[in-house]
Amino acid sequence: MNKEEMIEEVYKEISTVIDPEVGFNLVEMGLIYGVKIDDNGKCDIDMTLSTPSCPLHGMLTQWTKEAGERVDGVTEAEVTLVFDPPWNPSMAQDHVKAKLGG
Repeated sequence: MNKEEMIEEVYKEISTVIDPEVGFNLVEMGLIYGVKIDDNGKCDIDMTLSTPSCPLHGMLTQWTKEAGERVDGVTEAEVTLVFDPPWNPSMAQDHVKAKLGG
């Protein structure tokens, strides 16, 4: 599997991570800002939260890390929380925007 395929698989795995407060996965909410994989299989995931004070930030980042590490060829995953640009509902997929009023 090449890097592009691995990145696609990481996104698929992260799509299994549901934000329990809203019931949508992190990818469809637009909370994943980027995924990179280096030549050694290290996966860097930039993500944000719907609010910087999200009480579930520890669980969501851990679940995202574990999702990345489930992909064949990924040796480790590291999640970096990014708050610029700040998340807003308009960043979500259309069906999520409709539910969240964005």
